[in-house]
Amino acid sequence: MSMKPIWIVDDDQSIRFVLEKALQREGLPCRSFTHPREVLKALEAGEGSEGPQVLVSDIRMPGGSGLDLLSSVKERLPGLPVIIMTAFSDLDSAVSAFSSGAFEYLPKPFDLPKAIELIRRAVDESLREEVAEEQTDEAPEMLGQAPAMQDVFRAIGRLAQSHVTVLITGESGSGKELVARALHKHSPRASGPFVAINTAAIPKDLLESELFGHERGAFTGAQTSRRGRFEQADGGTLFLDEIGDMPFDLQTRLLRVLSDGHFYRVGGHSAVKANVRVIAATHQDLEQRVKEGGFREDLFHRLNVIRLRLPALRERREDVPMLTRHFLQRSAQQLGVEPKRITESAMAQLGQFQFPGNVRQLENICHWLTVMAPAQVIEVKDLPPEVQLPPAVAEAGSAEGVGAEPSPVRVPAPPATSWTPLPASGGLPAPLPLSASPGVLPMGGWEGALESEALQLLGEGRTDVWDVLTRKFESRLILAALSTTRGRRIEAAQKLGIGRNTITRKIQELGIDD
Repeated sequence: MSMKPIWIVDDDQSIRFVLEKALQREGLPCRSFTHPREVLKALEAGEGSEGPQVLVSDIRMPGGSGLDLLSSVKERLPGLPVIIMTAFSDLDSAVSAFSSGAFEYLPKPFDLPKAIELIRRAVDESLREEVAEEQTDEAPEMLGQAPAMQDVFRAIGRLAQSHVTVLITGESGSGKELVARALHKHSPRASGPFVAINTAAIPKDLLESELFGHERGAFTGAQTSRRGRFEQADGGTLFLDEIGDMPFDLQTRLLRVLSDGHFYRVGGHSAVKANVRVIAATHQDLEQRVKEGGFREDLFHRLNVIRLRLPALRERREDVPMLTRHFLQRSAQQLGVEPKRITESAMAQLGQFQFPGNVRQLENICHWLTVMAPAQVIEVKDLPPEVQLPPAVAEAGSAEGVGAEPSPVRVPAPPATSWTPLPASGGLPAPLPLSASPGVLPMGGWEGALESEALQLLGEGRTDVWDVLTRKFESRLILAALSTTRGRRIEAAQKLGIGRNTITRKIQELGIDD
């Protein structure tokens, strides 16, 4: 993701000079202004297309006050972090800077490394906002000619123009987020942000601040205040995936926002207004969750205004050929190779498969085939082992109830060489299959495969085995994460639990072309 410049506003030339030089050393682009009027003029002219990544402004300048600048900038760019520089003695102005929405203030005279660290934190925060607010242009269109899918399209057409809350139900991998994106894209809110959050993927104790934001100092580690997903989605759509997993006390808070459109940040005392359309999704039976006392009945009724059920892929087998061609085309594009074709017999075999992981599983199989099928035309023998199994065995995974993740299906171990040994140069192999259902590996799982690979390399008398296999392991992890975030690095780093700088460095070191 290319970074926009950091804008510095100060009438003191020496401060501008020092900050500019320090930011250049850090490789951060920057641009300087001597008073607020220049900044507003640059914003109006739409320079740098969307303006700055972070704004650092003095509080008292001959050309106007930093606080006035802060409020005009916040109107235009609510997600932009603004750092206010202020003389240490001037506490009142610091307090008013916070209440006007500053990200942080920097007392003068400042310690340069601290100032740069603060600017870096602000950059991270603004990049987090961008990940959350990525527009929906890149969302793949939904495909399907099966009658069950045509019903879904008709429903999207009818619902798109309304602001009503929609509950999407369907098994894991059936494309619930695509439906939510389509509802947003064809709605009056299409120009606003589409923000998605998977409530099951975020630890319970972090979910509240993720949804509603937090004030500085609200809990240990809250060094700065942060907007939550509701604020980010203002004027647009908030998609709450796996709503059935939301903790009970948060369900109460969500109900309150849905009823009166107001909420409080964690540790906050003033109400924030949210003009947001909520679309929720679940693979669980919510009525059953209500009966068991795990889901609030009143929240269920509030979300369940319109229910849209997504069919499982096995209920619309006629769409498999079209989807397969689409995904083979897309994988080839991502990997920069010629798209593979598939024989009729292989397509027929694929059409027989139960797809416990639904459309996502088909997409992963196509990615696997693009990487692993030896020839340009895919034959039955090239299909992954789970697709070649007799239906009775393959279905074992899908008989565990709606949305259950399939259990791993084991097959006899293929020859040891099928784990794509490294070329002698130590270059990187093509990405591994990224299967939503557990992939089929040699007996002993991937650790066994790793061990046999290590033994093979050690047997060749090589002395770089550690490096070779670590590179291989790290690159697979990063590629897998990037494939789940459609190439968004910051989100991939968050999912892997590593820093943004780490993933960027690794991508360069490993020569990964994402």
